[in-house]
Amino acid sequence: MSHTITVLSGDGIGPEVMVEALNVLDAVSEKFSFKISRSEHLVGGAALDATDNETPLPQDTIEACEKADAILFGSVGGPKWENLPPDIQPERGALLPLRKHFGLFANLRPGSCLPALTHASPVKNELIPNGFDVLCVRELTGGIYFGDPKGREERDGEIVAFDTMVYKKSEIENILHVAFKAAMGRDKRLTSVDKANVLATSVLWRETANEVAKQYPEVTMDHLYVDNAAMQLVKRPDSFDVIVTENLFGDILSDEMAMISGSLGMLPSASLGKVKDSGLYFGMYEPSGGSAPDIAGQGIANPIAQILSISMLLRYSLGETAAADAIDSAVQKVIDSGLRTGDIFTGADGETKANTAVITAAIVANL
Repeated sequence: MSHTITVLSGDGIGPEVMVEALNVLDAVSEKFSFKISRSEHLVGGAALDATDNETPLPQDTIEACEKADAILFGSVGGPKWENLPPDIQPERGALLPLRKHFGLFANLRPGSCLPALTHASPVKNELIPNGFDVLCVRELTGGIYFGDPKGREERDGEIVAFDTMVYKKSEIENILHVAFKAAMGRDKRLTSVDKANVLATSVLWRETANEVAKQYPEVTMDHLYVDNAAMQLVKRPDSFDVIVTENLFGDILSDEMAMISGSLGMLPSASLGKVKDSGLYFGMYEPSGGSAPDIAGQGIANPIAQILSISMLLRYSLGETAAADAIDSAVQKVIDSGLRTGDIFTGADGETKANTAVITAAIVANL
């Protein structure tokens, strides 16, 4: 098999962790006998610097992504570009347009805490003796972030701001199918999160979820209001398997999941578009954390989120499931061995502090 990916390393720690992640990709592709053709292009602040602040998303970058099976994204942004006009700032001018251009409507964001890292989670250890592994599936292109009308105006002598939460049934169906399929590959449990006791969009969401559930009889589905879901994630995170929810709720809950996991440096994410003829998704894969310019260039960043982003890319866009499983297993073995970058190092017995390259070499050795 031969696959094509476009690599967008971005800014801050993006390039240095991307180099390490690509070392893992080279090793796993050799082990499982498939070929990866990749091209690297500029995005974010790096693109702004190269184009004299003209654009964070050059046309040749878009064209390269269009020719690929998937996009491997790093991180963008930093203080250097934060005073530019909003529409060309790295996050708003690159990441969001890429999602829109490719119709990336489904965000998959794991929130996991390996058993060896439960001490790093703010959740009490006795609540998660075996860690946890939750997948949040968030609708990415609808809801209150994109609904019209939105704006500001004066009413009765007072400034009023307004946003509109809108969902079409087809949008809800699309994200639910992604979530149910994800659950089928895991523990076959799905929690649909809404606010159906207050919001009309959530009433439609829950009705649609019950309809779609009939197509997946092997999956057990329950419903939670978003406020209760937020509480239960802290109280019993290990009781969840897959969570599916709309854009605003998913934005908040996925960040909560990241916090209780112990470190953003461990967590990848995927933004998926429509299913291709092959049954796989076109997607963009990136770490959940940011560009961390304060530690860029020091060789101490945690590369695991970027490496696990490759695992998700292999699983959802390239169909190389065995290779994805091998990466996941290798990462767990390295964590179990006690190797830690600074973000997850606590000084506990059995831990060894390691830099970016050492962590990556250990993962490759464990493949």
